[in-house]
Amino acid sequence: MRRLIVNADDFGFTSGVNRAIVEAHTHGVVTSSTLMANGPAFAEAVVLAKANPRLSVGCHVVLIDGEPVVDARQLPSLTGLSPTTPSFATQGQFRDGLKTFAARAVAGRMNADEIMAEARAQIRKIQAAGISVSHVDTHKHTHLFPKILRPVLRAAAECGVRAVRNPFGPRMPLRSSQLLRRPKLWTRYAEVRVLSRFAGKFREAVDSEGFATPDGTLGIEVTGTLDETLFYAIAQSIPEGTWEFVCHPGYNDGDLQAARTRLRESRETELRALTLPAAREVLVQQGIQLISFGELRKP
Repeated sequence: MRRLIVNADDFGFTSGVNRAIVEAHTHGVVTSSTLMANGPAFAEAVVLAKANPRLSVGCHVVLIDGEPVVDARQLPSLTGLSPTTPSFATQGQFRDGLKTFAARAVAGRMNADEIMAEARAQIRKIQAAGISVSHVDTHKHTHLFPKILRPVLRAAAECGVRAVRNPFGPRMPLRSSQLLRRPKLWTRYAEVRVLSRFAGKFREAVDSEGFATPDGTLGIEVTGTLDETLFYAIAQSIPEGTWEFVCHPGYNDGDLQAARTRLRESRETELRALTLPAAREVLVQQGIQLISFGELRKP
């Protein structure tokens, strides 16, 4: 049996991203999404989520590239500020980009209580808005680091959330022929393979905390390059089990142009790939059942 969750990240990021996610759900193959509690378009995303109850909505926990929900002065290891920093002097931003975050996470230089407090605040903000949070993942997959994963899981459990993204994929997410046609994918594939050394600790933590998780994630290697050809190639290579396909549909409007992201034109390309009738047809042909995170625990 092969089951697939198609999850659109960054719900709440911009109005154009919100609109595209709903379109990819109602007219395409997206079954789940993860909502950014600190996103500029959060309020609109909440309204859209309530209008589309079949879209499973999780929390996209943000620990980099944004503003915390908790007072930034209470998160010194994440923001570089301190409780004594005057409020008028704070910018309220997370301190790190991905490379420095990764280095500090591996070195254990982040406070677990701060991570837990911020993750808990983000989940509870979504729940307070009337959304049932089906699962958690993290912006740029930061929970693949064990020092980040444990406090995120504890925060989720406190909030009654018991499902999490498995950010580790199969050994060969694409056939070699597809990788050979797009040499740039080899670099991304190699980077992801290096991080796979944390996969065992991820599984240990998830099992010990009693969380449900898919067998792994597809689509990470092709973030920013996903088109219909790559979608079909991945769909034809899905192993047995339950998998999550990560995507980032959106409209490249003025808000997105002004936002801090490398994914702009690629979001519209992804939206097209996800809403073409052939996207659903190839999954049917492959005998793959579409499910949402809300259905993950069901056999």
